[in-house]
Amino acid sequence: MKEFEIIEHTADVGIKAYGKTISECFKNAAKGMFALITDNSEISSVGQYDIKLKADDIEQLLIDWLSELLFLHSAFNLVFGKFEVKVDEKSNSLNARVFGEEYDQKKHGYGMEIKAVTYHMLKVKREPSCEIQVLFDI
Repeated sequence: MKEFEIIEHTADVGIKAYGKTISECFKNAAKGMFALITDNSEISSVGQYDIKLKADDIEQLLIDWLSELLFLHSAFNLVFGKFEVKVDEKSNSLNARVFGEEYDQKKHGYGMEIKAVTYHMLKVKREPSCEIQVLFDI
């Protein structure tokens, strides 16, 4: 099963992420977002961040998850390539450990500058396997 694919939209770009579980889908959505940011370059696991989130529903949790990663990228110039994600659907909470390094233009090239994670065309499908669709404002 592929992890994610890029989808084109009029003025935005997005991803479809796949997985056997919702946790795997969240992980692959993050991988897809950073593939766009780094032009799919190799990202070393130099440092790590722990992220804990809680939301009203699973869609909001997805937006919060990707937005938190985008904040770390924008505020601290970090990119991430490895994700350990545990989503609890009963409590709409997420615990994650993310691994990455400082963005280096020579190593990571020029990808896309993502300004925001959007609600437009947002989808979270759970059956028969998980599929997430999310668009980014570029």
